[in-house]
Amino acid sequence: MSHRLPGKVVHVPRRFVAEEWGGTETVVLEISRQQRRAGGSPLIVTSMALATRREEEIGGVPVRRHPYCYPFLGLSAADRAALDKKGGNLLSLGLFWSLWREPDVRLFHAHVLKRLGGEVRTAARWRRKPFVVSLHGGVFDVPTAELGTMLKPIENKFEWGRPFGALFGSRRVLEDADQVICVGQSELEKARSELGHDRVAYLPNGVDCAKFAEPDGAAFRAKHGIPPGAFLVLTLSRIDAQKNQLMLLEAFARLGQAGTAACLMLIGPETQPGYAARLRQFIADQGLGDRVRLLPGLRNDSPDLVNAYGAADLFVLPSMHEPFGIVVLEAWSAGLPVVASRVGGLQALVRDGETGLFFDPNAPDAVEQLAARVGRLAAEPETRRRLGEAGRHEARQHYDWARIHEQLESLYLRAEEHARRRYGQVHPTEGGRT
Repeated sequence: MSHRLPGKVVHVPRRFVAEEWGGTETVVLEISRQQRRAGGSPLIVTSMALATRREEEIGGVPVRRHPYCYPFLGLSAADRAALDKKGGNLLSLGLFWSLWREPDVRLFHAHVLKRLGGEVRTAARWRRKPFVVSLHGGVFDVPTAELGTMLKPIENKFEWGRPFGALFGSRRVLEDADQVICVGQSELEKARSELGHDRVAYLPNGVDCAKFAEPDGAAFRAKHGIPPGAFLVLTLSRIDAQKNQLMLLEAFARLGQAGTAACLMLIGPETQPGYAARLRQFIADQGLGDRVRLLPGLRNDSPDLVNAYGAADLFVLPSMHEPFGIVVLEAWSAGLPVVASRVGGLQALVRDGETGLFFDPNAPDAVEQLAARVGRLAAEPETRRRLGEAGRHEARQHYDWARIHEQLESLYLRAEEHARRRYGQVHPTEGGRT
């Protein structure tokens, strides 16, 4: 690989709190940790959304947060909470000035678009610094139904923030980026066809294989009242219609009717409280309360996050839309077999019959398909072992964070070269930068 250039990479996600953890937060933190090990000085700059502290360290990486608003008239407290949870197009002038003033920046890395992405774009251009954008899903490859859910809180609200979007060039973030990074193959293909440049690359998410290699499953079962010999199915994702836990509950109910004894654990932050209420009502209506556990999202540093994988016999990701599926990598690292939806980035991640089993969540018989896959693996321990071992090998060989970081560094170097040509800068000498 080319010579690594030390320096400060400023990561800008929309929000970043340990109590509301998801795939994007995992990616930002693990990339930052790798950059620290390589001698860099990563910094996470974000909004105060869902947070109570302006500054803290998470996983050894400094996090700075700034006040923000949603520039729409007539938003209720519930609307603002929904936007905080998912997809809110926020504005933070304090964050922009922080990016403008931050010393010794090597490169800006935006993990968000819209107004906040525009702030990163403008700060980088004013400072003549390179900037890259990661698409974590939901740009070119998002279902219409999900988009409608995300926009519902601002429906029929007057938006007074459009001048700021124009000022920061929010619509030109992807066009002007020195490198666009897609975590999913399906989004990569659509981005390449939509954007007017070739600075688009695929970089999958990664996993800390060692972290998930020796979970304490027995401790997790004891803590949450799961009998030692019970067959445990695990799903770990946001409680959100996109993640499709209701279909899994329907399949689980059919398994019980067919005589398959199993327990189900649903873990994740509730980004859609109304959907979570539907799940709880279904559990009550079907009499599943003694077999189903619904746990809130876990902090990234919680032992339960790792131990849950060790407690489970099978991991299921039934999403209607999934740009990548980082939880599949975590399940593989723990040696778990996986059943996943044949959608989005999962289609390139999982090989059906080799590293997991697929079902089609859009098929008329989707519930039956899912119930059949889970029932088969409940009855075939040797198949579970084979799929779990194949997944573990896949994670170690191709998705360890150290490997992903090396690939990311190559993309950073490409972005820096493009920025030098854009700004007419002299190529840096060995060991330094202009």
